Order: sequence, then C-alpha cells, then structure tokens
Amino acid sequence: MKICVGVFFGGRSTEHEISCISANQALHALNRDKYDVLPIYISKENEFYTGDALFDLSNYADIVKDPSSHLDKVAIYKDGNAVKVRPIKGLFKKEMQIDVAFPIVHGTNVEDGTLAGFLQMLDIPFTSCDVLGGSLGQDKAAMKDVFASHGIPMVEHFVIYGNDFEEGYDSYFAKAKQIGFPLIAKPANLGSSIGIEVIKNQKDFREKIRECLKYDFKVVVEKMISDLMEVNISVIGSQEEMRCSAIEEVTNGFLDFDKKYQPGGSKGGKVSGSKTPAAKGASKGMASTVRKVPADLSEEKKEEIETIARKVFRALNSYGCVRIDFMIDRSSDKVYCNEINTIPGSLAFYLWKHDGIEFDEECDILISNALKRYASRSRKTFSFDTNILDNYRKK
Repeated sequence: MKICVGVFFGGRSTEHEISCISANQALHALNRDKYDVLPIYISKENEFYTGDALFDLSNYADIVKDPSSHLDKVAIYKDGNAVKVRPIKGLFKKEMQIDVAFPIVHGTNVEDGTLAGFLQMLDIPFTSCDVLGGSLGQDKAAMKDVFASHGIPMVEHFVIYGNDFEEGYDSYFAKAKQIGFPLIAKPANLGSSIGIEVIKNQKDFREKIRECLKYDFKVVVEKMISDLMEVNISVIGSQEEMRCSAIEEVTNGFLDFDKKYQPGGSKGGKVSGSKTPAAKGASKGMASTVRKVPADLSEEKKEEIETIARKVFRALNSYGCVRIDFMIDRSSDKVYCNEINTIPGSLAFYLWKHDGIEFDEECDILISNALKRYASRSRKTFSFDTNILDNYRKK
C-alpha cells in the first residue's frame, strides 16, 4: 500500500506564488510508484483546496484569483489516528487520508511555524521544522540573537522597531553612522528578497527604512560588504544526524524579487550541473539563478562553512531540508552567516543533485526522516493521567 503524501503550499504570505512554484516542482518529482500524491493548496484567505489542476502550473494565475474555479475546497481534520481530507461540497466526493505532510511554504503566516503548529496539532508526520525552528528561521532579528549566543559569525548590525522609529530616529541614525554606509535594510520576517533596500547615504536612511516598515514591524540593518562572495549550502537531517550538500556561489550579485522569479529576470541564468525537473507548465524558480556549483573554495574554507552550517542547524532547532546563506568578505577572507531558509526555494534540489541525489531521492529522504521523527516523538510523554478535574464534579 502506498504512502499518501499531502503537499501543502501557498498561504497568506507575500511569498505565496513562490511557494506554488517550489511545490509544483516537488509534485512532479515525488515517485508515484511509492506515493499517492495529494496537493493541498492554501489560498490567500487560508482556505484549503485540492484538485488535479494543481499539477499544471499554467492554471495557477486563475487559481490564485479564484481557487473555486478549478479546485474543491476541503476540510482537514483528525479522526482517531488518521488525518482526513474531506471535500466540503459534493455528496459523492471521495474522502482522503494523508499519511505524511510535506510543507513547501515560504514566508510569514506559514513557514514561520504557523503551519507546523497546525500539523503538530493534527499529530501527523511532517517533513519540515517544528514551531520553534520555523519561527526562529523566519524572524531575522531573533535569528541573529541566537547566532550571537552561539558565537556564529555575522556582520555588524542593529534592529529598528517601527513603533519608535520616528521618535528614536537620532539614536538609530547614530548606529547607522557608527557601522558606516552603505547598509542593507531587511524586513525581519520576509524572504525572497522582498522589501530589501540598499542605503547608500544619510539621505537614503529615513526613506528606505520607512519602505521596509511597510512590510514588517522590525527591520534589520547591517553593514553591506562591498567586495562580496555569496555562497550557500543546504543541510538535510535532524538534530541528531545531518549532512551538508555541495556549496554554491551565486555569481550574478544581489538578486531582488524580480530577478529571482520573474520571467527573464535572471538574464538567462543557469545552474551548473543541474536541471529543473520536467513538469508541465513548470518554472525554474530559484534554479534559474546564475550559480557556480561547486563554489571555488579551498578545502579549508569549505570545511569552515560546513562546520558553521551544522552549528546554525542545531542552534536554530532546524529539521528537514534547509539552505544556509553565507557571505565571504574577499578583502579579509572572513566568513559571515547571513541567514537560514527553513524551507528553501526549489528545496535546494540543485545542490543535492551535484552530490548525485536526484530530486525524487531528496523527497524520499525527507519523508523517511519525517516518519522516523514521528516515531521518536510518539515515544515521548506529552500528557499524563490526573484526577484534578474530579475535584470540580458536582456533588
């Protein structure tokens, strides 16, 4: 009997569409000889839908506008030891059961631990970080606090809180001058380069911070490295056991949202040694970025990055497949950890492919690990019998 894998994606997030692209790649990569695959689309109103139209990316422009035009709305609930997916309308619609949840969501309200909390409440195996790992991975300000407590190297930075930015402007600007321009400003809880601003001088400071605050209540401001080498690495595993992928170098500099994801945005980009899985109507997504795999690094530098990556994975209570982004200052040869992506775009399959792991095999690993974690977690004690409520019985 096949395992039924529910692939969750979408959600009320600024990265909704990016999640759809990543999930569509995985829907076509999952091995149908092993799994029944059930796509579960979360609309921007946080309603659940499913349907065969989700396998074809060319349908998504219409689906996002009006999910009910192509899909069946469903309810997801726990029934004994099973997790059921039931169509809300239609007397003769078939009820389905999910054995493993496969979240491929990006951004706030989903990747930040919100969806993980729902899945933990359902008591179902799932392939990504739990609530704590997801929330720490999404909030760049909290992430950097954890980095600091674990001695993980990062560039000089400070955090601006929107509710007191105008009142505390002089103090914040003094911090900016102390670090020195140019600076990078990032909304604390967004990804896919959404809302990132480059602050070149004093004139830019107020305007660019205000722009970032349109997306979040907190903004991380950090020193911009002028002579930068950007390298990324993926880690798969658990707190007990993990492995690192090949290291990539992003060779076309800073990529904003459009350059990463819009058609033609990557200027004819390619991934050395990797191909996007064939899929009807598929987009290459992050795989279209110009990358060098493996990065041109010494063995010593490679080992340094792998060591820090494992430390980050543990410190942030990570699980499943993550991508950890690093910056190397060429002028000093210093390595700085930038951030973690707890559910990376395209699940970083192009990095694992370089190590001989195809996308379907990567999915197998994630599902197998999810089942192992669930079995281990099931052996833990989360409640115990008491008679406290007996004291409140009517006499």
